[in-house]
Amino acid sequence: MERIPDRRHAELAKIHIAKKQLGLDEPTYRAMLWTIGRVESSKDLDTHGRQALLDHLKSRGFVDRARPKPNEDRAPLIYKIRAMLRAADRPDAYADGIAKRMFGSARYTWCNPEQLRKLVAALAYDAKRRAKATTE
Repeated sequence: MERIPDRRHAELAKIHIAKKQLGLDEPTYRAMLWTIGRVESSKDLDTHGRQALLDHLKSRGFVDRARPKPNEDRAPLIYKIRAMLRAADRPDAYADGIAKRMFGSARYTWCNPEQLRKLVAALAYDAKRRAKATTE
């Protein structure tokens, strides 16, 4: 379960990212805050005000590029894959390429749990192969 302060912090961060992404100058941003939430600073917005502001920013073209959290059945496998990629000093695109070849999925994070287990096995095989190559 997500703690409320973390959610507030994340929403405020999104608001400021949207401000930068949309290229809003300070007077325009402050006027928007006053019009939507009747506040002078985003820190004074309540939960509904932050959501209303984010909805308005999205209607004006803000694209939230945050990485969504995986489902509970897939989360441990995705975290394991990310750890394996970091250990091998490989980018996420490497696992995306394997997922594309093996399952036709553009991103490994879109795979189902069975496919993710196969991807973990493929990365383990790759790690063994690389370890063998460095010892010879």
